[in-house]
Amino acid sequence: MFAPLQGVKIVDLSQVLAGPFATYQLGLMGAEVIKIENPDGGDWTRIGDWVPDLADKKMGMAYIVQNANKQSVVLNLKSPEGNAALKRLVADADVFLENFKPGVAERLGLGFNDLREINPKLVYCSVSAFGQDGAFSNRPSYDHIVQGMSGIMLTTGEKGSKPTKVGSPYVDYATGLNAAMAVLAGLHEVRRTGEAVQLDVAMLDTALVLMTALMSRTLSTDWVPEPSGNEAWSASPSSGAFDTSDGMLMLAANNAPQFERMCKAMGRQDILADTRWSTPEGRKANAKDLREELKVAFKTRTATEWEIALSEASVPAGRLRSIDEILAEDHIATRGLTSEIEIEDYDRPIHIPAMTFKANGQNQSNSRQPSRLGADTETVLRDAGFNEAELQDLRAAGAI
Repeated sequence: MFAPLQGVKIVDLSQVLAGPFATYQLGLMGAEVIKIENPDGGDWTRIGDWVPDLADKKMGMAYIVQNANKQSVVLNLKSPEGNAALKRLVADADVFLENFKPGVAERLGLGFNDLREINPKLVYCSVSAFGQDGAFSNRPSYDHIVQGMSGIMLTTGEKGSKPTKVGSPYVDYATGLNAAMAVLAGLHEVRRTGEAVQLDVAMLDTALVLMTALMSRTLSTDWVPEPSGNEAWSASPSSGAFDTSDGMLMLAANNAPQFERMCKAMGRQDILADTRWSTPEGRKANAKDLREELKVAFKTRTATEWEIALSEASVPAGRLRSIDEILAEDHIATRGLTSEIEIEDYDRPIHIPAMTFKANGQNQSNSRQPSRLGADTETVLRDAGFNEAELQDLRAAGAI
């Protein structure tokens, strides 16, 4: 087992997507993740879901896919008793992660300065829409709002089309991976210095970093990016999208060797021999004519045939696929990208993500369904040193 975080304890106050995905990935690496939820319903994704049968069980699909193998502890953090109980859990934790709107944790007495007094070697990670400082910091947000604000929507789609959102909540998931990377760095820094670390991870920052090439060019020149549709950012006439006899092919013959191999794989050495296109400079100067020639050529075979022929010639190419088509490929099964878990009283297995990389030839995955709301509360508190009288006091106070 690849478990570099075995022995690391994470207290996770985050909800919905980005924060929970971060701690889910850390859990796959061996960390113990204690998810703190409000006794009144818990994480919103337990019920806010597109699969009613799961939402009715407070096991929404959106909850399952990033909360498997975590322990669920319910604490009313607004009650003095629940707040104090959380601080006892933090006292021997390695990581504390929250995704409140900036300022909320401090108002609850759970800010960085509050908790490092309790645990001077704590990695404290805040995940938010816009970060802990700046003019936007106090605003609430979600993935699609950040996509709109970051420029993603105005660089997606065809020229002249309306702004288009990317289909999946990519910014949320990328922010989760960003936060997981930050926590790993924070753990190393605490080990190096012996001092607590405060981490500030923002969705808008992540969205902009995902567009690094565009961001840097915009800041460094007078250029403002426009939607490029399905064409490659390289602007090479032999890259981008081409219609075939039965579908679309994505192609990247950007440099001279790739272009030469493409022409040979297509059986079109005549294109390479044409003086208009025999040099990179010529191809650039006569890009429109070359593009039209390739469009006609690619319609003579299927997308699958072109994908195989070009890939075998070491020319990057891939048939346009729907998500169900790519997931059905043997390659995905070989990569071990997902695993199956069973949900009690639900008649279909649920596929959940595995670790995002392989280690020692393996792709770590979970096997245990997420805990029912609060199912681990008393076990975790007992392990933290709470006795029966203290547990009874917490029950009586409505803190658990």
